[in-house]
Amino acid sequence: MRKDRRFFVGLIGVAAVVIYLVWTGIAATMTYAVTPAELFANLELNPEDSGRGIRVSGHVLPGSHSQASGELKHQFIVVDPTDESIRIVVEFPHPLPDTFSDDQAMLTEVVMEGRLREDGIFEATEVLTKCGSRYEAVPEAPGSEVPSAGSPGALPDQRIASTEGKVDG
Repeated sequence: MRKDRRFFVGLIGVAAVVIYLVWTGIAATMTYAVTPAELFANLELNPEDSGRGIRVSGHVLPGSHSQASGELKHQFIVVDPTDESIRIVVEFPHPLPDTFSDDQAMLTEVVMEGRLREDGIFEATEVLTKCGSRYEAVPEAPGSEVPSAGSPGALPDQRIASTEGKVDG
């Protein structure tokens, strides 16, 4: 009976330590992305947070990317998605993701982790990009028609759908 108590007390102690470690691990990695407007609004309320690490999301300003010759140091401007007049200059000393672009035709959404320096430049330690244009439907050519269900150009799903409602006879 006494051995069982010790076992359960030890088991509860181990479970408490595991729960504590999981909780602190989750709390340390929970970082929400703020927009540049939210970042500046938070800094007005709490100026002591200016050097703190934070995650910022926004859109890359087309034509704003530059790279120092012979170095990996990239510099670009990120604009707020709701108010393009709010901008952050970003410096990133590592290779950029393949989907990063400041092309006029593409609107690249980025999520950056780093800190805002006192000179107003966001020093990114990580840059993630999301390219929404890669997953958009291809625009239809003028004069092209969508094949109707059962026609030779119809998709297989359309052919199946057209045969489901048929009644033999």
